[in-house]
Amino acid sequence: MEISKAELSSAAAATTAGRNTPTPTPVPELRGAEILIKALQAENVKYIWGYPGGAVLHIYDAFYKQDTIQHVLVRHEQAAVHAADGYARATGDVGVALVTSGPGVTNAVTGIATAYMDSIPMVIITGQVPTAAIGLDAFQECDTVGITRPIVKHNFLIKDARDIADVMKKAFHIARTGRPGPVVVDIPKDISFKMTPYHGYPKTVEMRSYNPVRKGHGGQIRKALQLLLTAKRPYIYTGGGVLLSNASEELRTLVNLLGYPVTNTLMGLGAYPASDKKFLGMLGMHGTIEANNAMQNCDVLLAVGARFDDRVIGNPKHFAQNERKIIHIDIDPSSISKRVKVDIPIVGDVKDVLGEMLAMIRESPLRPDADALGAWWETIEEWRGRDCLKFDMGKGDVIKPQHVIQTLWGMTRDTETYITSDVGQHQMWAAQYYRFDEPRRWINSGGLGTMGVGIPYAMGIKLAKPEAEVFCVTGEGSVQMCIQELSTCLQYNTPIKIVSLNNRYLGMVRQWQELDYEGRYSQSYMDALPNFVKLAEAYGHVGMLIEKPGDVEGALREARKLKDRTVFMDFRTDPTENVFPMVQAGKGITEMLLGSEDL
Repeated sequence: MEISKAELSSAAAATTAGRNTPTPTPVPELRGAEILIKALQAENVKYIWGYPGGAVLHIYDAFYKQDTIQHVLVRHEQAAVHAADGYARATGDVGVALVTSGPGVTNAVTGIATAYMDSIPMVIITGQVPTAAIGLDAFQECDTVGITRPIVKHNFLIKDARDIADVMKKAFHIARTGRPGPVVVDIPKDISFKMTPYHGYPKTVEMRSYNPVRKGHGGQIRKALQLLLTAKRPYIYTGGGVLLSNASEELRTLVNLLGYPVTNTLMGLGAYPASDKKFLGMLGMHGTIEANNAMQNCDVLLAVGARFDDRVIGNPKHFAQNERKIIHIDIDPSSISKRVKVDIPIVGDVKDVLGEMLAMIRESPLRPDADALGAWWETIEEWRGRDCLKFDMGKGDVIKPQHVIQTLWGMTRDTETYITSDVGQHQMWAAQYYRFDEPRRWINSGGLGTMGVGIPYAMGIKLAKPEAEVFCVTGEGSVQMCIQELSTCLQYNTPIKIVSLNNRYLGMVRQWQELDYEGRYSQSYMDALPNFVKLAEAYGHVGMLIEKPGDVEGALREARKLKDRTVFMDFRTDPTENVFPMVQAGKGITEMLLGSEDL
């Protein structure tokens, strides 16, 4: 049979086309654990804190085969989350922790709840039993999604290895945007082992149900400015949201432009320089007279990235007694008018809103009423003149905890220094007497009030900031909750300095028992304390015992000289000392106890 010219030409064209068609690149197949590592690398994760167990062994095997992410082996899962949390607070990056299923998850819960209460961006990867065993009470099984639901911004249970890259992209996006928070990603063991095609890490993320607002409403900002610029007794009240959105520069510019008084919450310290005269000190339960009185007596209050919590405003009925107009800027609409009704809500990122506010002020012909502002400052200076943070050094025979903090501040104020704390009296003294001038230098647990965070926070920060000095201010009660992490400090060479204000009591509990329970000190005295010097030495570190006020400065100087060693300083402090000022539970913020004479 003859073939026509047309058929020949068609066959030749087909052959040529076949030769020119590029061979499709084969899609690589990877195990789920390997995809997880690639996701973390794509997110530029430098450190991950964790503890291995059966459900995460495939993930640990994948970590063994890479060298771009440093894994830090802690001694307890709670500390893994705290260390990642401290890292996130100091750097602004997302902190990452990895724990196994069951008790690994439940041990991590305190750390997750701590981060959630303070809106810290974190991703916690948890192992889970194989998918076929879920719900069958398998060994080391727990309902991770159910347990963590109330204490996370979001959580995921991955049921298909093909979803790992997309879920991780969403997890990091959710953790760091809007109001930040912890996100849990639960990965069953079989999912981390399964081979699946890997199409690369997503470059973008779209979530129809999650679109946080960044820009504030222009009309609301104008209304707020009109109110702010015509105020007679204005006040700027700022919280942790200023730090989380990296808006300290905008806040400082605003305060300096207007000349208004400003206060920070416990979580907001450092957003505005404590050494500046316009700063009235911390407000709230242990705030200054001038900060609390200004909060109660202002006529226009600008609240920025703060949430009017119970430790700040005291009794809401007392707070509501005085008429004032309130402007509230917050990224989270659910935080606005939650505890205190506000007049002008502005939903948006603090940095963006303050930036827009500054631009409008510069364009506006309106300026603050100089005479009214002058009179307001006179009133504030009268309050400040009472010097409510002054303390009595006594006969000089016992160390006053305030003196230790003041001495530390005097030595380190001009250096890059980070202060972590545990929770209790020592935390409040650190907040009151260490005057923070820079943001993200004060790292503590605010909302949850978690004892034991101090050493893990300091470890996380020291890895992130190896050239900085990192001090953990703690007490003999709190420090024992995660003291095993001294072992981690040695292994990973994170030479932190521990300042233990040891008063032999659970100090804040004792203080409340003295004031509210007629001195019935139920279970607040420490009867069997370890020798902290020997304990520090047993962990491979330096221990110091300081018992005389005259030795405080020398001990701190000596510890600072030991740059490459972790030093545990056991300061034996006055067991009767209380934190003042103090607003008792149920009282208003101007109903302050100022010292022992008020008891």
